[in-house]
Amino acid sequence: MEALKGVRILDMTHVQAGPTCSQLLAWMGADVIKFENPQGDATRGQLRDVPNADSLYFTMLNCNKRSITVNMKSAEGKQVFVDLLKKCDIVMENFGPGVLDRFGFTWEKIHELNPKIVMGSIKGFGSSGPYADFKAYENVAQAMGGAMSTTGVPDGPPFVTGAQIGDSGTGLHLAIGLLAALRQADRTGQGQYVEVAMMDGVMNLCRVKFRDHQRLARQSLAEYSVPTYQGMGEVPRAGNDSGGGQLGNAVHCKPHGANDWLYVVVQEAVWENLAKRIGPEVGVPELATDPRVASIGERRKNQQLVWTLINKFAEKHTKRELMAILNPLDVPCGPIMSTEDLATDEHVRGRDMWVELDHPKRGKWYNVGMPIKLSASPAVITRSPMLGEHTDEVLREVLGYDESKVASLKQAGAFSVPPKKAA
Repeated sequence: MEALKGVRILDMTHVQAGPTCSQLLAWMGADVIKFENPQGDATRGQLRDVPNADSLYFTMLNCNKRSITVNMKSAEGKQVFVDLLKKCDIVMENFGPGVLDRFGFTWEKIHELNPKIVMGSIKGFGSSGPYADFKAYENVAQAMGGAMSTTGVPDGPPFVTGAQIGDSGTGLHLAIGLLAALRQADRTGQGQYVEVAMMDGVMNLCRVKFRDHQRLARQSLAEYSVPTYQGMGEVPRAGNDSGGGQLGNAVHCKPHGANDWLYVVVQEAVWENLAKRIGPEVGVPELATDPRVASIGERRKNQQLVWTLINKFAEKHTKRELMAILNPLDVPCGPIMSTEDLATDEHVRGRDMWVELDHPKRGKWYNVGMPIKLSASPAVITRSPMLGEHTDEVLREVLGYDESKVASLKQAGAFSVPPKKAA
Protein backbone atom coordinates (compact mmCIF):
# COMPACT_ATOMS: atom_id res chain seq x y z
CA MET A 1 0.00 0.00 0.00
CA GLU A 2 1.15 3.55 -0.70
CA ALA A 3 2.46 5.31 2.40
CA LEU A 4 0.09 8.30 2.18
CA LYS A 5 -2.91 6.49 0.68
CA GLY A 6 -6.10 8.14 1.94
CA VAL A 7 -4.49 11.55 2.44
CA ARG A 8 -6.08 14.20 0.21
CA ILE A 9 -4.27 17.46 -0.55
CA LEU A 10 -5.74 20.59 -2.10
CA ASP A 11 -2.73 22.06 -3.84
CA MET A 12 -3.06 25.74 -4.75
CA THR A 13 0.69 26.19 -5.20
CA HIS A 14 2.34 27.18 -8.45
CA VAL A 15 5.78 27.55 -10.07
CA GLN A 16 8.42 25.53 -8.14
CA ALA A 17 8.58 25.63 -4.32
CA GLY A 18 5.07 24.39 -3.55
CA PRO A 19 4.80 21.95 -6.47
CA THR A 20 8.08 20.34 -5.35
CA CYS A 21 6.45 19.59 -2.00
CA SER A 22 3.13 18.35 -3.37
CA GLN A 23 4.78 16.18 -6.04
CA LEU A 24 6.87 14.46 -3.38
CA LEU A 25 3.74 13.79 -1.30
CA ALA A 26 1.91 12.56 -4.41
CA TRP A 27 4.76 10.12 -5.07
CA MET A 28 4.19 8.83 -1.54
CA GLY A 29 0.58 8.10 -2.42
CA ALA A 30 -1.36 11.22 -1.44
CA ASP A 31 -4.26 12.25 -3.68
CA VAL A 32 -3.05 15.68 -4.76
CA ILE A 33 -5.67 17.86 -6.42
CA LYS A 34 -3.92 20.68 -8.25
CA PHE A 35 -6.32 23.61 -7.89
CA GLU A 36 -5.65 25.98 -10.80
CA ASN A 37 -7.28 29.12 -12.10
CA PRO A 38 -8.75 28.66 -15.59
CA GLN A 39 -5.57 30.03 -17.22
CA GLY A 40 -3.52 27.42 -15.36
CA ASP A 41 -0.19 27.43 -13.56
CA ALA A 42 2.00 30.04 -15.26
CA THR A 43 4.80 27.51 -15.72
CA ARG A 44 2.69 25.49 -18.17
CA GLY A 45 3.71 28.06 -20.80
CA GLN A 46 7.10 29.18 -19.49
CA LEU A 47 10.31 28.06 -21.25
CA ARG A 48 8.20 26.01 -23.65
CA ASP A 49 10.20 23.72 -25.95
CA VAL A 50 7.30 21.93 -27.65
CA PRO A 51 4.64 24.18 -29.24
CA ASN A 52 1.21 24.05 -27.57
CA ALA A 53 2.39 21.55 -24.94
CA ASP A 54 2.99 22.01 -21.24
CA SER A 55 6.58 23.01 -20.61
CA LEU A 56 9.11 20.81 -18.86
CA TYR A 57 9.12 23.43 -16.11
CA PHE A 58 5.55 22.35 -15.36
CA THR A 59 5.67 18.64 -16.16
CA MET A 60 8.76 17.94 -14.04
CA LEU A 61 7.13 19.38 -10.89
CA ASN A 62 3.55 18.17 -11.19
CA CYS A 63 3.54 14.41 -11.73
CA ASN A 64 0.98 12.13 -10.08
CA LYS A 65 -1.51 14.98 -9.52
CA ARG A 66 -5.07 15.62 -10.64
CA SER A 67 -5.90 19.04 -12.12
CA ILE A 68 -9.10 20.97 -11.52
CA THR A 69 -9.72 24.50 -12.80
CA VAL A 70 -11.83 26.84 -10.68
CA ASN A 71 -12.69 30.51 -11.12
CA MET A 72 -12.26 31.89 -7.60
CA LYS A 73 -13.60 35.27 -8.75
CA SER A 74 -17.08 33.77 -8.99
CA ALA A 75 -19.31 32.96 -6.01
CA GLU A 76 -19.87 29.48 -7.43
CA GLY A 77 -16.13 28.88 -7.74
CA LYS A 78 -15.59 29.94 -4.13
CA GLN A 79 -18.25 27.47 -3.04
CA VAL A 80 -16.46 24.67 -4.88
CA PHE A 81 -13.29 25.69 -3.01
CA VAL A 82 -15.14 25.59 0.32
CA ASP A 83 -16.56 22.15 -0.46
CA LEU A 84 -13.09 20.86 -1.35
CA LEU A 85 -11.61 22.28 1.86
CA LYS A 86 -14.09 20.21 3.83
CA LYS A 87 -12.99 17.02 2.03
CA CYS A 88 -9.19 17.51 2.27
CA ASP A 89 -6.59 16.81 4.94
CA ILE A 90 -4.11 19.44 3.74
CA VAL A 91 -4.40 22.67 1.79
CA MET A 92 -1.25 24.29 0.35
CA GLU A 93 -0.58 27.76 -1.06
CA ASN A 94 2.38 29.91 -2.06
CA PHE A 95 0.62 33.08 -3.20
CA GLY A 96 2.06 36.50 -2.58
CA PRO A 97 1.38 38.05 0.83
CA GLY A 98 -2.33 38.58 1.46
CA VAL A 99 -3.67 37.07 -1.79
CA LEU A 100 -5.76 34.31 -0.20
CA ASP A 101 -6.92 36.69 2.52
CA ARG A 102 -8.35 39.01 -0.13
CA PHE A 103 -10.45 36.14 -1.46
CA GLY A 104 -11.91 35.91 2.05
CA PHE A 105 -10.00 32.83 3.14
CA THR A 106 -7.72 33.61 6.05
CA TRP A 107 -6.24 30.72 8.01
CA GLU A 108 -8.80 31.39 10.73
CA LYS A 109 -11.64 31.06 8.21
CA ILE A 110 -10.19 27.87 6.71
CA HIS A 111 -9.74 26.38 10.19
CA GLU A 112 -13.36 27.25 11.00
CA LEU A 113 -14.56 25.48 7.84
CA ASN A 114 -12.48 22.35 8.57
CA PRO A 115 -10.96 22.25 12.07
CA LYS A 116 -8.78 19.23 11.24
CA ILE A 117 -7.24 20.56 8.03
CA VAL A 118 -3.52 21.37 7.94
CA MET A 119 -2.58 24.46 5.95
CA GLY A 120 0.87 24.72 4.38
CA SER A 121 2.15 28.10 3.27
CA ILE A 122 5.38 29.09 1.53
CA LYS A 123 6.41 32.74 1.65
CA GLY A 124 9.60 34.46 0.63
CA PHE A 125 10.27 35.85 4.09
CA GLY A 126 7.40 34.61 6.24
CA SER A 127 4.29 36.37 7.46
CA SER A 128 6.03 38.40 10.17
CA GLY A 129 9.00 40.74 10.35
CA PRO A 130 10.12 43.75 8.28
CA TYR A 131 10.65 41.67 5.11
CA ALA A 132 7.21 40.01 5.19
CA ASP A 133 5.78 41.96 2.25
CA PHE A 134 8.82 41.57 -0.02
CA LYS A 135 8.67 39.36 -3.10
CA ALA A 136 11.16 36.53 -3.41
CA TYR A 137 12.47 34.28 -6.14
CA GLU A 138 14.98 31.44 -6.03
CA ASN A 139 18.08 33.60 -6.31
CA VAL A 140 16.70 36.30 -4.01
CA ALA A 141 16.30 33.66 -1.31
CA GLN A 142 19.85 32.43 -1.94
CA ALA A 143 21.11 36.01 -1.71
CA MET A 144 19.33 36.79 1.54
CA GLY A 145 19.71 33.39 3.21
CA GLY A 146 23.53 33.31 3.24
CA ALA A 147 24.19 31.00 0.30
CA MET A 148 25.49 33.54 -2.22
CA SER A 149 27.87 35.34 0.14
CA THR A 150 29.60 32.02 0.88
CA THR A 151 29.63 30.58 -2.68
CA GLY A 152 32.37 31.45 -5.16
CA VAL A 153 35.97 32.61 -4.84
CA PRO A 154 37.19 35.45 -2.60
CA ASP A 155 38.12 37.87 -5.37
CA GLY A 156 35.07 37.13 -7.53
CA PRO A 157 31.39 37.96 -7.26
CA PRO A 158 29.05 35.88 -5.09
CA PHE A 159 27.52 32.97 -7.02
CA VAL A 160 24.16 31.24 -6.90
CA THR A 161 24.20 27.46 -6.73
CA GLY A 162 22.98 25.26 -9.57
CA ALA A 163 20.76 23.37 -7.12
CA GLN A 164 17.45 25.12 -6.47
CA ILE A 165 17.85 25.39 -2.71
CA GLY A 166 15.57 28.43 -2.41
CA ASP A 167 12.56 26.92 -4.16
CA SER A 168 12.88 23.14 -4.12
CA GLY A 169 14.74 23.19 -0.80
CA THR A 170 11.88 25.13 0.78
CA GLY A 171 9.38 22.67 -0.69
CA LEU A 172 11.18 19.79 1.00
CA HIS A 173 11.12 21.66 4.32
CA LEU A 174 7.37 22.17 3.94
CA ALA A 175 6.78 18.47 3.27
CA ILE A 176 8.40 17.62 6.60
CA GLY A 177 6.28 20.20 8.41
CA LEU A 178 3.05 19.05 6.79
CA LEU A 179 3.62 15.41 7.67
CA ALA A 180 4.37 16.33 11.30
CA ALA A 181 1.24 18.51 11.51
CA LEU A 182 -0.85 15.77 9.87
CA ARG A 183 0.35 13.30 12.50
CA GLN A 184 -0.61 15.72 15.26
CA ALA A 185 -4.03 16.33 13.68
CA ASP A 186 -4.64 12.58 13.66
CA ARG A 187 -4.00 12.53 17.42
CA THR A 188 -5.79 15.72 18.43
CA GLY A 189 -8.40 16.32 15.73
CA GLN A 190 -7.02 19.82 15.24
CA GLY A 191 -5.09 21.07 12.24
CA GLN A 192 -2.58 23.88 12.27
CA TYR A 193 -0.89 26.45 10.04
CA VAL A 194 2.54 25.39 8.75
CA GLU A 195 4.69 28.15 7.31
CA VAL A 196 8.11 27.91 5.67
CA ALA A 197 9.93 31.02 4.47
CA MET A 198 12.37 30.60 1.61
CA MET A 199 14.97 32.74 3.39
CA ASP A 200 14.67 30.55 6.51
CA GLY A 201 15.03 27.38 4.46
CA VAL A 202 18.22 28.62 2.79
CA MET A 203 19.66 29.61 6.18
CA ASN A 204 19.01 26.09 7.44
CA LEU A 205 20.90 24.64 4.46
CA CYS A 206 23.80 27.02 5.21
CA ARG A 207 24.09 25.75 8.78
CA VAL A 208 27.80 24.86 8.54
CA LYS A 209 28.58 28.40 7.41
CA PHE A 210 26.95 29.75 10.56
CA ARG A 211 29.05 27.23 12.50
CA ASP A 212 32.13 28.85 10.97
CA HIS A 213 30.74 32.35 11.56
CA GLN A 214 30.78 31.66 15.31
CA ARG A 215 34.16 29.93 15.23
CA LEU A 216 35.66 33.07 13.71
CA ALA A 217 34.96 34.90 16.97
CA ARG A 218 37.59 32.69 18.66
CA GLN A 219 40.01 31.51 15.97
CA SER A 220 41.01 31.40 12.34
CA LEU A 221 39.65 28.59 10.16
CA ALA A 222 42.66 26.40 9.49
CA GLU A 223 40.88 24.14 7.01
CA TYR A 224 40.04 27.04 4.68
CA SER A 225 42.37 27.56 1.72
CA VAL A 226 41.81 31.33 1.87
CA PRO A 227 43.09 33.62 4.63
CA THR A 228 40.92 33.86 7.76
CA TYR A 229 41.55 35.44 11.14
CA GLN A 230 39.97 35.74 14.57
CA GLY A 231 37.36 38.47 14.64
CA MET A 232 36.97 38.42 10.86
CA GLY A 233 33.19 38.53 11.16
CA GLU A 234 31.72 37.27 7.89
CA VAL A 235 32.57 33.84 6.53
CA PRO A 236 34.54 34.19 3.28
CA ARG A 237 33.92 32.51 -0.05
CA ALA A 238 36.37 29.65 -0.32
CA GLY A 239 35.90 28.11 -3.77
CA ASN A 240 35.68 24.32 -3.66
CA ASP A 241 36.96 23.79 -0.12
CA SER A 242 35.26 20.85 1.55
CA GLY A 243 33.58 22.83 4.31
CA GLY A 244 34.47 20.16 6.87
CA GLY A 245 37.48 19.27 8.98
CA GLN A 246 39.09 17.29 6.15
CA LEU A 247 40.76 18.89 3.16
CA GLY A 248 38.80 18.62 -0.06
CA ASN A 249 38.92 20.12 -3.53
CA ALA A 250 38.33 19.46 -7.22
CA VAL A 251 41.32 18.37 -9.30
CA HIS A 252 41.53 18.77 -13.07
CA CYS A 253 41.94 15.62 -15.13
CA LYS A 254 42.67 14.92 -18.78
CA PRO A 255 41.53 15.90 -21.37
CA HIS A 256 40.97 19.02 -19.24
CA GLY A 257 37.49 19.93 -20.50
CA ALA A 258 34.88 21.93 -18.61
CA ASN A 259 33.74 18.96 -16.50
CA ASP A 260 36.90 16.86 -16.47
CA TRP A 261 37.31 17.19 -12.72
CA LEU A 262 37.30 14.81 -9.77
CA TYR A 263 36.38 15.98 -6.29
CA VAL A 264 38.77 14.47 -3.74
CA VAL A 265 38.58 14.48 0.06
CA VAL A 266 41.89 13.86 1.81
CA GLN A 267 40.92 12.20 5.07
CA GLU A 268 43.60 11.80 7.70
CA ALA A 269 43.11 8.02 7.71
CA VAL A 270 43.89 7.69 4.00
CA TRP A 271 46.74 10.17 3.67
CA GLU A 272 49.61 7.68 4.10
CA ASN A 273 48.37 5.31 1.39
CA LEU A 274 47.48 8.19 -0.90
CA ALA A 275 50.88 9.80 -0.46
CA LYS A 276 52.67 6.51 -1.12
CA ARG A 277 50.67 6.06 -4.32
CA ILE A 278 51.12 9.51 -5.84
CA GLY A 279 54.47 10.55 -4.33
CA PRO A 280 56.81 8.54 -6.60
CA GLU A 281 54.98 9.76 -9.73
CA VAL A 282 55.15 13.45 -8.84
CA GLY A 283 58.82 13.50 -7.85
CA VAL A 284 58.33 13.26 -4.06
CA PRO A 285 58.92 9.57 -3.25
CA GLU A 286 58.95 10.21 0.53
CA LEU A 287 55.73 12.24 0.48
CA ALA A 288 54.11 10.14 3.20
CA THR A 289 56.76 11.22 5.71
CA ASP A 290 57.53 14.69 4.31
CA PRO A 291 57.33 17.01 7.37
CA ARG A 292 55.48 19.66 5.34
CA VAL A 293 52.46 17.36 4.97
CA ALA A 294 52.98 14.55 7.47
CA SER A 295 50.24 15.67 9.91
CA ILE A 296 46.75 17.04 9.37
CA GLY A 297 47.88 20.35 10.90
CA GLU A 298 50.79 20.66 8.46
CA ARG A 299 48.62 19.64 5.52
CA ARG A 300 46.16 22.39 6.40
CA LYS A 301 49.00 24.92 6.56
CA ASN A 302 50.47 23.68 3.29
CA GLN A 303 47.32 22.65 1.46
CA GLN A 304 48.35 24.52 -1.69
CA LEU A 305 51.28 22.08 -1.93
CA VAL A 306 48.95 19.11 -1.33
CA TRP A 307 46.64 20.15 -4.15
CA THR A 308 49.49 21.02 -6.49
CA LEU A 309 50.89 17.50 -6.13
CA ILE A 310 47.50 15.79 -6.48
CA ASN A 311 46.71 17.91 -9.55
CA LYS A 312 50.06 16.99 -11.07
CA PHE A 313 49.24 13.31 -10.62
CA ALA A 314 45.74 13.84 -12.05
CA GLU A 315 47.09 15.33 -15.29
CA LYS A 316 47.85 11.85 -16.62
CA HIS A 317 44.41 10.37 -15.96
CA THR A 318 40.78 10.91 -16.89
CA LYS A 319 38.38 11.53 -14.02
CA ARG A 320 37.12 7.95 -14.21
CA GLU A 321 40.65 6.54 -14.30
CA LEU A 322 41.64 8.62 -11.29
CA MET A 323 38.53 7.52 -9.44
CA ALA A 324 39.47 3.89 -10.16
CA ILE A 325 42.93 4.52 -8.66
CA LEU A 326 41.68 6.28 -5.53
CA ASN A 327 38.70 4.07 -4.64
CA PRO A 328 40.82 1.03 -3.65
CA LEU A 329 42.77 3.38 -1.35
CA ASP A 330 39.45 4.28 0.35
CA VAL A 331 39.81 7.92 -0.70
CA PRO A 332 36.38 9.60 -0.90
CA CYS A 333 36.08 11.00 -4.42
CA GLY A 334 33.62 11.54 -7.21
CA PRO A 335 33.69 12.86 -10.76
CA ILE A 336 32.05 16.16 -11.56
CA MET A 337 29.09 14.82 -13.52
CA SER A 338 27.37 16.91 -16.16
CA THR A 339 23.65 16.70 -16.84
CA GLU A 340 24.53 14.54 -19.88
CA ASP A 341 26.65 12.25 -17.70
CA LEU A 342 23.78 11.80 -15.26
CA ALA A 343 21.11 11.29 -17.93
CA THR A 344 23.08 8.36 -19.36
CA ASP A 345 24.57 6.92 -16.16
CA GLU A 346 23.96 3.25 -15.36
CA HIS A 347 23.81 3.86 -11.62
CA VAL A 348 21.25 6.67 -12.01
CA ARG A 349 19.04 4.59 -14.32
CA GLY A 350 19.33 1.57 -12.04
CA ARG A 351 17.99 3.59 -9.11
CA ASP A 352 15.06 4.98 -11.13
CA MET A 353 16.38 8.52 -10.87
CA TRP A 354 15.93 9.28 -14.60
CA VAL A 355 12.47 8.10 -15.51
CA GLU A 356 10.90 8.02 -18.97
CA LEU A 357 7.27 9.16 -19.21
CA ASP A 358 4.78 9.71 -22.00
CA HIS A 359 2.63 12.82 -22.44
CA PRO A 360 -0.33 13.25 -24.82
CA LYS A 361 1.13 16.44 -26.30
CA ARG A 362 4.86 16.24 -25.50
CA GLY A 363 5.42 12.60 -26.34
CA LYS A 364 8.33 10.88 -24.57
CA TRP A 365 10.18 12.89 -21.94
CA TYR A 366 12.16 12.31 -18.75
CA ASN A 367 11.75 13.31 -15.14
CA VAL A 368 14.14 13.11 -12.21
CA GLY A 369 12.88 10.26 -10.06
CA MET A 370 11.88 9.89 -6.44
CA PRO A 371 14.96 10.34 -4.21
CA ILE A 372 13.31 8.76 -1.16
CA LYS A 373 13.13 4.99 -1.52
CA LEU A 374 10.41 3.32 0.58
CA SER A 375 10.85 -0.45 0.70
CA ALA A 376 7.17 -1.34 1.19
CA SER A 377 5.68 1.42 -0.96
CA PRO A 378 8.01 2.40 -3.81
CA ALA A 379 6.92 5.37 -5.89
CA VAL A 380 5.23 4.75 -9.23
CA ILE A 381 5.63 7.93 -11.26
CA THR A 382 2.89 9.01 -13.66
CA ARG A 383 2.75 12.01 -15.98
CA SER A 384 1.60 15.50 -15.04
CA PRO A 385 -2.06 16.39 -15.71
CA MET A 386 -3.41 18.46 -18.57
CA LEU A 387 -5.08 21.70 -17.49
CA GLY A 388 -8.45 20.85 -15.92
CA GLU A 389 -8.12 17.21 -16.96
CA HIS A 390 -9.79 15.93 -13.79
CA THR A 391 -12.30 18.70 -13.07
CA ASP A 392 -15.41 16.58 -13.69
CA GLU A 393 -13.84 13.54 -12.02
CA VAL A 394 -13.06 15.46 -8.81
CA LEU A 395 -16.47 17.11 -8.71
CA ARG A 396 -18.18 13.72 -8.98
CA GLU A 397 -15.88 11.45 -6.96
CA VAL A 398 -14.70 13.81 -4.20
CA LEU A 399 -17.61 16.22 -3.86
CA GLY A 400 -20.44 13.94 -4.99
CA TYR A 401 -21.90 16.50 -7.40
CA ASP A 402 -24.40 15.09 -9.87
CA GLU A 403 -24.43 15.93 -13.56
CA SER A 404 -27.08 18.62 -13.26
CA LYS A 405 -25.14 20.44 -10.54
CA VAL A 406 -21.92 20.27 -12.54
CA ALA A 407 -23.73 21.60 -15.61
CA SER A 408 -25.25 24.42 -13.59
CA LEU A 409 -21.88 25.43 -12.15
CA LYS A 410 -20.30 25.38 -15.59
CA GLN A 411 -23.10 27.59 -16.90
CA ALA A 412 -22.45 30.01 -14.03
CA GLY A 413 -18.73 30.24 -14.95
CA ALA A 414 -17.35 28.41 -11.92
CA PHE A 415 -14.64 26.71 -13.98
CA SER A 416 -14.00 29.10 -16.85
CA VAL A 417 -12.04 32.29 -17.51
CA PRO A 418 -14.08 35.27 -16.28
CA PRO A 419 -15.34 37.51 -19.08
CA LYS A 420 -13.32 40.64 -19.77
CA LYS A 421 -14.82 43.86 -18.55
CA ALA A 422 -16.07 46.16 -21.27
CA ALA A 423 -13.68 48.99 -22.04
